[in-house]
Amino acid sequence: MLNINITESAQKYLTELLEKQDTKGIGIRIFVSDPGTPKAETCIAYCRPGEEKEDDIVVDYTDFQAHFGQKSLPFLEDAKVDYSDDKFGGQLTIRAPNSRMPNINDDSPIEDKINYVLHSEVNPGLASHGGSISLEEVIDNIAILKFGGGCQGCGSADVTLKEGVEKTMMEKIPELKGIKDITDHTDKSKAYM
Repeated sequence: MLNINITESAQKYLTELLEKQDTKGIGIRIFVSDPGTPKAETCIAYCRPGEEKEDDIVVDYTDFQAHFGQKSLPFLEDAKVDYSDDKFGGQLTIRAPNSRMPNINDDSPIEDKINYVLHSEVNPGLASHGGSISLEEVIDNIAILKFGGGCQGCGSADVTLKEGVEKTMMEKIPELKGIKDITDHTDKSKAYM
């Protein structure tokens, strides 16, 4: 069950926008770019006929269809799309409290679990040194990570990776087989140590 609220005022506004398009049967797509990361942004775009994706969840509203990609769904949980009139013509707002940090459970994809642990447990400790770690990809349940900020080029990065990050992640995510650092640590220009 989708828990995304598109208010009546937002539905009215979106209907008026869609009616101005030359394309019959046009809908909207709601998605999160860079989901589960500090750079996450919740977006609404047109979804023209033929642009639908096979794994879309489609919700029929009174005057249009909304398409939600499977990958964005956990990050759109409890999202609210609203429209309010003001003297400048009005504003459409999207609030997605889980876009940067999804609600996770045992069935969540491993990428979501890794981002959750990085965001909630690993990066707060590294922030005091101006550093961070981000997930680049997962290959065969091995997390490919990249250090940033003060952690890139830091002489203690190997120790931090093995003694802190890997232990924490392996403990919290049992299906994780390991981690790999792809950071170029020869660039020491922003290194903490």
